[in-house]
Amino acid sequence: MLNVKKFVQGKDESLWITVWNQAFHEFEEFRNITLAEMAQWEKAPTFDATGMFIAELDGAPVGIVNAYVDKLRAEKKGFINNFGVVPEFRRRGIGRTLAEKALESLRERGMETVEAGAAADKIAANSLWESMGFQKVRVFSLMKRKLDNLPSNVGENLEIVLRKVQKPTAEDISIINRLGNETFSEHYNFRPASLEETRFFLIDDPIFKEQEWLIANLQGSPVGYVGVGVDSKYNEEKSTLAAWILDIGVLKQHRRNGIGTRLMIEAMKLMKTKNMTEAMLGVDDQNPTKAIKLYEKVGFTAARKDIAYQKTLC
Repeated sequence: MLNVKKFVQGKDESLWITVWNQAFHEFEEFRNITLAEMAQWEKAPTFDATGMFIAELDGAPVGIVNAYVDKLRAEKKGFINNFGVVPEFRRRGIGRTLAEKALESLRERGMETVEAGAAADKIAANSLWESMGFQKVRVFSLMKRKLDNLPSNVGENLEIVLRKVQKPTAEDISIINRLGNETFSEHYNFRPASLEETRFFLIDDPIFKEQEWLIANLQGSPVGYVGVGVDSKYNEEKSTLAAWILDIGVLKQHRRNGIGTRLMIEAMKLMKTKNMTEAMLGVDDQNPTKAIKLYEKVGFTAARKDIAYQKTLC
C-alpha cells in the first residue's frame, strides 16, 4: 500500500536521505549526502519543512518531494523541489501521487503559480508535468570544460584589480550580497538575497565547504565577482577533480568590457592551482545578460539541458 506522509523534522531525515541517495544517483553532478550535511542544510535561512513529503510503499521509503514556498518572495509562486522516486519503483504512479500532494500543499498555502523541473532527457518526468497541465517556460544548461589550454587574449579586461576572498569578512559578505542583488535583478525568478542567506552560502554551505571568491575592482570600486567551489566528497565519489563556478556577476553599467571574461579566466586559473582538471557551472539559457555566450567563449559546452515548467494553480 502506498502512503504519502509529511516529513517530520528531527525524525525523518534518514528516510529522506535514503530516497535522495537512490533517486538522484543517475545525475552526473549528484553525490550521496549524509545526515550531518542534511542537518546543516536544515540550518539554512531558507529551509522550511512545511511542504516536504515522503512516499512509503508497504512501509519502505520510495519517493520524496518538497512543495517549497519562499517566504521572502513577494509573488505567490511555489516550487516543486527534490522530486524523486527510487528507480525500481518508478512507473507505478508514485511520482504522480507525490506531484499531486505537492500541488495540494501549495494551494493550501495560497500559491497562485508553481514551477517544477526535469532533465530534458527524462522523458517520463517531462511527460508527467505536461500531462498535469504544466507549460515549458525555461531551459537551463549544465556546462563543463577541461582545465587545459585556458584561453587568453580573448578580450579580457586587464584594468580591473582582483582581490581574493578566502575567509569572508562581514564587509566581503556585504559586497558580494550587494553585487549579486544588483547584477541579478533582471533575471528569471530573482528576488533579493538577504545578508544572512549570503553569509550561510559563503561560510556554512554543507556541500561546497571549500570556496574562494574574487572581487573585481575598477578605480577602487567593486564592479563584479566570481566564486569557485570544490566539493571534495563529490570528487572522491566520482573519482574526478572538478570545481564549480558557484556564481558570477558584473554590474550592468560595466558589462561588455571584458570584465566577465577576465573573471572566468582567473576563476579557472584558481581552479588549476587547486589541482582541479575540470570546471562545471549552471546557467539559464535565456539569461538576459547572454551569459551562456560568455561561457561558450571561454570554452564551456553544454553537458545536459534541464527544463523548467510552470502551471497556474486554480
